[in-house]
Amino acid sequence: MARPLKTSILALLMMTLCLSGAIVSGARAEEPVTVFAAASLKESLEEISEAWRSDTGEDIRFSFAASSALARQIEKGAPADIFLSADLRWMDYLDEAGMIRTDTRMDLLGNQIVLVAPRDATITTKIAPDFPLAALLGDGRLAMANVAAVPAGTYGKAALESLGLWDSLKDRIAQAENVRAALLLVSRGEAPLGIVYETDAKVDPGVRILDRFPEESHPAIVYPAALTTDGQNPRAADFLAYLQGSDARAIFTAAGFTVLAKTN
Repeated sequence: MARPLKTSILALLMMTLCLSGAIVSGARAEEPVTVFAAASLKESLEEISEAWRSDTGEDIRFSFAASSALARQIEKGAPADIFLSADLRWMDYLDEAGMIRTDTRMDLLGNQIVLVAPRDATITTKIAPDFPLAALLGDGRLAMANVAAVPAGTYGKAALESLGLWDSLKDRIAQAENVRAALLLVSRGEAPLGIVYETDAKVDPGVRILDRFPEESHPAIVYPAALTTDGQNPRAADFLAYLQGSDARAIFTAAGFTVLAKTN
């Protein structure tokens, strides 16, 4: 009589474990898609996520930071489903490490870098080779994202080198951890000038754009996007496709981005 009882208990245990597994699996499927994205995309992606929520009833979870920091986090196992970088280099970095699904990779957006000053500053200038940027700084420093790792900083350094200005300015840079932090230095008046993305300058009423850097002075600014290799959320591919849709395109365009990906 004991044997059938043990068998029944074992069967019940197995059924409970299977049911628990199904519940856990279902819970994972219902978790928000997690997107690691460059800081300069914050407002646009949050607006797009509202449109997505309106259409699907689902949330999107974001982590915004410098592309370099996000790429290294993903490399170390951070749970991201989608990576949106502000340059090709950090997407290439993860691609070479086997951390993104290469077949999903796309060039999504383009941008520009600009020179900004505090809103109430009286400075005016035109960007050209050897223009007097050092003199315009006075005793202050030029706010930029980290010039060795953060895309906005590397684009800015390349532009200054191309214009023959880097050597006179390299010791007068206030380097920030990301482009939004550099923008804040100018907006608060802690730096008299800064180099940021045009889209960032447009969302901060505390700054004004003095001029746009010539496109030929720096590498093309491209924002690539891709699914990560370790991403588990089945809806990630749908959101990546949504970023190429007409609703997202309108939001990106209104923010000042150039949409590079073909609209779905």
